[in-house]
Amino acid sequence: MVELIYDLQKQGKIIAGFAASAKGNTLLNYCGIDSNSIKYIVDETPTKQGLLTPGGHIPIVPISNLENNPPDYLLILAWNFVEEIIEKTNQFKTDDGKYIIPIPKIQLI
Repeated sequence: MVELIYDLQKQGKIIAGFAASAKGNTLLNYCGIDSNSIKYIVDETPTKQGLLTPGGHIPIVPISNLENNPPDYLLILAWNFVEEIIEKTNQFKTDDGKYIIPIPKIQLI
């Protein structure tokens, strides 16, 4: 996952995350991925929006950022809800956005 993110970043691709979950943040911190690699993390919980992730200091923003400031890739950090997240972000997908699913094995959709 780290190599993929760094390779995409070298290509000038913008990567954002979806879901400021504890397990997702643990994964990011374990891999040493921070705000230098992930532009922002979308989360629908209003109390998380406007904050930064612990450790990586990645801004947490509302879902409207996907429309206003779309990334090229969306790293799904709540991998147990992949289908629901893809359904919620259907416009991102329609606009040629790509998804990175990190667990159980790295996948690009």
